[in-house]
Amino acid sequence: MTTPRFDLVVIGAGIVGLATAMEAARRAPGARLLVVEKEDRVGTHQTGHNSGVVHSGLYYRPGSLKARLAVEGAAALLAFCRERGLPHAVCGKVVVATAERELPGLEELMRRGAANGVPGLALIGPELLREIEPCCRGLRALHVPGTAVTDFQAVSRAFAEIVTASGGVIRTGAAVIGIRGAGTGRGAAGGGGGGDRDTVVETTSGAFAARLIVNCAGLHSDTVARMAGADIDCAIVPFRGEYFEVVPGRRHLVRALIYPVPDPRFPFLGIHLTRTVHGLVEAGPNAVLAWKREGYRRGDVSLAEAARMLLDPGFWGMAARFWRTGLAEARRSLSRAAFARSVQRFLPDLVPADLVRGGTGVRAQAVDRGGRLLADFRIVRAAGMVHVLNVPSPAATASIVIGRHIIDLLADALPGAAAAGRG
Repeated sequence: MTTPRFDLVVIGAGIVGLATAMEAARRAPGARLLVVEKEDRVGTHQTGHNSGVVHSGLYYRPGSLKARLAVEGAAALLAFCRERGLPHAVCGKVVVATAERELPGLEELMRRGAANGVPGLALIGPELLREIEPCCRGLRALHVPGTAVTDFQAVSRAFAEIVTASGGVIRTGAAVIGIRGAGTGRGAAGGGGGGDRDTVVETTSGAFAARLIVNCAGLHSDTVARMAGADIDCAIVPFRGEYFEVVPGRRHLVRALIYPVPDPRFPFLGIHLTRTVHGLVEAGPNAVLAWKREGYRRGDVSLAEAARMLLDPGFWGMAARFWRTGLAEARRSLSRAAFARSVQRFLPDLVPADLVRGGTGVRAQAVDRGGRLLADFRIVRAAGMVHVLNVPSPAATASIVIGRHIIDLLADALPGAAAAGRG
């Protein structure tokens, strides 16, 4: 039986994988494109388990890949939402310092945001803070007027519609179980071509020959990379983020988005308040170690995945650094009162009874062999492949330009692809 052949196979139909396929369809309209996804629909995991914030590019080290792609990505995503009539709202946010020790961190965010080209930033005092968020209290705040919210599942479905309308194929229910002949595809992206054989992606829905492969497998991206024989220097550690919802009668406490000053040691933003595009008000997320890569419930455990994590030296390096923080996060996971106290620092009128359990998400956080949490995106080009190994938040925000960046890496090998990222 002949194995179907494609010029590009994208593994994973989350928002980044779909944005990559959409960009490939735009840049190389004659290319044969396939997206394989193990679930029965697109945008199931990280794409579908977040609060929908379109980040402005405020937090990221100037010059980093995150900084470069987030600012441009936010503008591109909002333009896409307007063009397609997708739900979105530019509501702005405040980052609030509630103690003197947080003021240097707030000023550093202002510096970073200005260096990254985030428009309209302003350091404000308590009076103006109360005008923007009447129930919020703090010593100073950073106002970020361009921050927005959207529905990333709706965005990912729109990306998928463009891919299929352009002739691409999206195959759901197709979990990748093996990769044969990796690194031998013609026109290898690593430069210098390669052998004459295609790579074969084996899935639970059949095998597919691929000239080029993009690994956008999210929580399983390191596993897929190792299937392909890649020597990678990091592993995915899953962190479950839990949300509470503010009960309807108390949603007036929050007009838009309220964030704390984040701990600079972590790539997490702390428990914050978000009025979603659908009118809910969410508090969260925390960051609790998950013992299963898709462990959305506290009792979800995969013995095999947990064993692999415990055997990884990077995990133990991370644990040695941050065990105290981990215990604090676990306590907030178990106690609604402790969760509420994290919010009361800047929203004192909120009480534990105002919160009910909401949804959860699992963040695919890459940890290197020394136990360091990778702060920047990690997108690695290999022979005939690109491995997207660390694209947590703001990946959804930046998805359109991440897709451009990935296709730029493959443009010399993708048949008919235009070389310029903006076509």
